[in-house]
Amino acid sequence: MTTVVLGIVWVGLVLAAIPALLTIANLRIFQSPPPLPPGPPPRVSVLVPARNEAAAIGRLMDDVLASEGVELELVVLDDASDDATALIVSRRAAEDSRVRLVPGRPLPDGWCGKQHACWQLAADARHDTWVFLDVDVSPAPDAVARAVAFLDQRGVALVSGFPRQVTYTVLGWLLLPLIQFLLVGFLPIARARQVNAPSLAAGCGQLFVTRRGDYERAGGHATIRASLHDGVKLPRAYRRAGLGTDIFDATGIASCRMYATSRDVWRGLSKNATEGIGTAATIVPFTILLGGGQVMPVVVAAAGLSRGFAGWSRWSVAIAVFGLILAFVPRLLDAVRFRQGFASAACHPLGVTVFLVIQWLALASKWLGLRTSWRGRSLRPQ
Repeated sequence: MTTVVLGIVWVGLVLAAIPALLTIANLRIFQSPPPLPPGPPPRVSVLVPARNEAAAIGRLMDDVLASEGVELELVVLDDASDDATALIVSRRAAEDSRVRLVPGRPLPDGWCGKQHACWQLAADARHDTWVFLDVDVSPAPDAVARAVAFLDQRGVALVSGFPRQVTYTVLGWLLLPLIQFLLVGFLPIARARQVNAPSLAAGCGQLFVTRRGDYERAGGHATIRASLHDGVKLPRAYRRAGLGTDIFDATGIASCRMYATSRDVWRGLSKNATEGIGTAATIVPFTILLGGGQVMPVVVAAAGLSRGFAGWSRWSVAIAVFGLILAFVPRLLDAVRFRQGFASAACHPLGVTVFLVIQWLALASKWLGLRTSWRGRSLRPQ
């Protein structure tokens, strides 16, 4: 029994150490974009796809138009909204010449709605530097200029920022902080900057920065037309074209409230699952990594405590406690760096468990050929 217990706690310790060590290393190089640069302001097209965003589009326009250090145009594509989105944007366009409304064309077969909207926006942009921005994002006045400055600083073709995630729902509070946990806990960022492999590409679909020439060389959103997950797929498309990509910490310059309800959180994560962790090739390894390193140490330690560690050797107890600590280290560091709640970090094993359930259910739905819907459109996971 002691040998079995010792083996289990050792496995949990090793699996917990992987994201703990990577998080410590990555947080040193996953930096915020540089301050506003001196010199003439860059000319930037801020490109925003919008479908049924009447509740948020006014706030988004206020935020973008308050940008400092850039000469910008704000181009909003109305993607067949059946609410007042187009009316709100057209009224603002009549008041501010920097705003333009682009009516979206009908969605062709084989295209995801967001990718088609972004493809049309790219064709309509007047400037050569582009910031693709989701309506859910609230950029600070210096966000656009600093994001463009990061693109210049890194000398790559595409950069992506990860905003602070604002969570008001139970599932959002529990699950959305895992975005940063998975990023800095499992992506070797230093290696990803050295080797331009598509498998090491990362991004956040909420905030992309690129330039016209690079976008056209990579094939843009047309190369990922059927994808539901541009955060992963667009950087990979750039890297397959031989173009560099990078990521930055946008916590200090932008926030994002993705989902209004817990149901939306579940559906949103399910929608993206089978193009990320929930693929047939990755779900088993990640279940082992996440379940073994983030959940098992808690279960093992709890089992030992409930029995007073009877029958355990001192080594087993010590390793179990150390593994338990390591399981929480990444989330506690993330809570400080990315302004997440410590209570959510304390529920980390539960969050990981629910997250894995979503991945497996999404994969099962794909295998069964089931469809879901998002913003009034029927979707079939890729």
